[in-house]
Amino acid sequence: MPTVNDVKTEVEAILQKYAGAHRDALIPILQDIQETCGYLSREVVNQVAQFIDLPPAKIYGVATFYNQFRFQPLGKYHVMICRGTACHVKGSKKTLDMLVKALGIQPGQTTRDGLFSLGVVACMGACGLAPVVNINGEFYAKVNPKKLSGIIAEIREKELSHAKN
Repeated sequence: MPTVNDVKTEVEAILQKYAGAHRDALIPILQDIQETCGYLSREVVNQVAQFIDLPPAKIYGVATFYNQFRFQPLGKYHVMICRGTACHVKGSKKTLDMLVKALGIQPGQTTRDGLFSLGVVACMGACGLAPVVNINGEFYAKVNPKKLSGIIAEIREKELSHAKN
């Protein structure tokens, strides 16, 4: 896991690519930082604010407007639930509700142990497989609460067995 100094150095390198930049470069700067660091920490937001001479609140205002930006690291298993029309009609809301309860987090959050993060997307483009869940790039079709509960249990079991070894 990178240290605070490692992250600061990485962010400084990104910012140097934008030497002389102003607020019009904010979104590309944030995108580059998130791609490198995985999310936008408070320290990073402050660093960017200083660099382009904007209050951190303005940076947060822009970043929170776009759902592409995260303020917490993703979990080892990033679970994304499709809430598009086909998935909604076929019950993705019940699956999402079950997952929120089972993991104890809301969409956009990560479990305390860093194992799971939860995201909701408007459409994954797999309507014929609805409802669809994506975990770390692997698609699960025709998911219901029981099926997803089993998938989550398998992941937890696998992680427990790895921890014991």
